[in-house]
Amino acid sequence: MAGAVPAGDSPGSGETRDFTPAVARREAAEEFTRLAESGALDMPLPGSGRTEERFRALRTVAERDLCVARLAEGHADALAVLAELKGPAPRPGERWGVWAAEPPGEGLTAVRKGGAWQVSGVKRYCSGASSCTRVLATAVADDGRRLFAVDIEAAGERCRPVPGSWQAIGMAGSDTPDVRFDAVPAEPVGGVEAYLRRPGFQHGGVGVAACWYGGARAVARTLAGAVHTRKPDPHLAAHLGHVDMRLHAAETVLRRAAQEIDRDPLDQQGEARVRSLRVRALVESVCADTLVRVGRATGAGPLCHDLRHARNVADLTVYIRQHHAERSLAELGSLIAGPEGGSR
Repeated sequence: MAGAVPAGDSPGSGETRDFTPAVARREAAEEFTRLAESGALDMPLPGSGRTEERFRALRTVAERDLCVARLAEGHADALAVLAELKGPAPRPGERWGVWAAEPPGEGLTAVRKGGAWQVSGVKRYCSGASSCTRVLATAVADDGRRLFAVDIEAAGERCRPVPGSWQAIGMAGSDTPDVRFDAVPAEPVGGVEAYLRRPGFQHGGVGVAACWYGGARAVARTLAGAVHTRKPDPHLAAHLGHVDMRLHAAETVLRRAAQEIDRDPLDQQGEARVRSLRVRALVESVCADTLVRVGRATGAGPLCHDLRHARNVADLTVYIRQHHAERSLAELGSLIAGPEGGSR
């Protein structure tokens, strides 16, 4: 690869001419539907020997539109979970999501009635609430946390977004409101705590970082374009050199992570959690650095006059907040130190 920073006229730049949250949701839903129906989101599974190809596909979608990437990543992750936990087979054209966030609040509860399961309550951060046809959702049952497959289309009004619960400008198109479930039929996938305990949970976290990386490349495209079109400016070029170096490091780390996952898909070496924490922390820092460097180098102009760039910046700013910052770094440090305080 000649450089980590893509050229200024890469696909995706300058495509959007209007913006409201409703327009963003519609655009993302339409593209998500098109990708799902075309089979473009049937990516290689993590650990299949083609994990690098999977990460590259996620990066490519993210470089075009991070909101679409959020929906695509959820769909691809759901297919991987279903394969790993032997859940129901996805049907062609279905659009899956994974609704597994569990911040403080009401959450979902699951009860068994007449031999069948139902879930009720409010689930937060439900990306693709209006465009997914089926989802995997976590809920708390009497015996612990479980994962369930839910047919959103069949549930109708028993599964509906909470109005006004997603106010973000960044990632507006990801359509991530709270969703209320009222005794919605659900099919268990795996056993108690199986969703979090499976090796693929950590592999999926690296896949999210691949999306962040694609978003950073999209933001950096504006800086590359400025260096190409403006009169020579050593400060502008220095910012581009720094961003290219950081993006190259992120790409290299993602490639190595993919290779390690393929060598040990079942995490028999017990390294998946540390790997995920390292990769996500590194890529998040690269994204944050890219946002700052591109802003300092190009000023307010692109943010005020290039709607695609302004959306890329806003989307990436919100998306990388999926990283748990110092909490994740503290966990990484504790794992590296080990029970006796030594380093790995």
